[in-house]
Amino acid sequence: MGFVRLQRTNIHCQLTGDASLPVLILAHSLGVNMAMWDPQVTALEARFRLLRYDIRGHGASSVPPSPASAEQLGYDVLGLLDALEIERASFCGISMGGSIGQWLGIRAADRLDKLILANTAAKIGNSDGWNARIAQVLNHGLGEIIPGTLERWFTAEFRSTHPETIASIRALLEATDVHGYAACCAAVRDADFRSEICKINVPTLVISGTRDPVTTTSDCRWLADNIPGAAFVELHAAHLSNVEAAPEFTAALLSFLAA
Repeated sequence: MGFVRLQRTNIHCQLTGDASLPVLILAHSLGVNMAMWDPQVTALEARFRLLRYDIRGHGASSVPPSPASAEQLGYDVLGLLDALEIERASFCGISMGGSIGQWLGIRAADRLDKLILANTAAKIGNSDGWNARIAQVLNHGLGEIIPGTLERWFTAEFRSTHPETIASIRALLEATDVHGYAACCAAVRDADFRSEICKINVPTLVISGTRDPVTTTSDCRWLADNIPGAAFVELHAAHLSNVEAAPEFTAALLSFLAA
């Protein structure tokens, strides 16, 4: 583990695996950190050099002093690549990480080999909802929103049969800095790629969860339909499909990257 300094911001990252292998970047969801990718690490490290990182405001990365933007979060990825002397990489982002991936696909396709957008949308939610959430967490902390978040992220069946997994994700949410969370809420609130998504010319896979109430199957199908040549996979899961349907998610990812 280490830190990369990017314009007065420390980004916490972990680059692991054989240096001769192609690089795969993993970008996490809002409110957690790189540990959410633990179900995929062992399988992916056998074939890729993995770059996981804590998005600014999350984990051990610096908390931004003002609202973040998708552009800023995208430039963080490019800054990591430059600092680590990585010319090109594939990128897999889920939820907020998928918003970053869309920005990269539109603005920095020359740095990408392949792009995986999981449980995300060209426009996630609406301004009123995000503004209400920002106000709630700044005034009352994250505690009040965690139960509802876990209900949206996982199906009832998974929550009842995998209490240890739910407890580990809850712990990640509880450890997230309130101001970092709010800053990145603003980034997701303001991200709207609907008019530009057709510009992505990188081989792309869109992954959806059949029971995802946050970024629905319709949202994900729209992405796949509007990104030229994109592939689409639907998994039996809610919002965090890489956790709830971990084996299927990993298999879909590896199959796409190997094609």
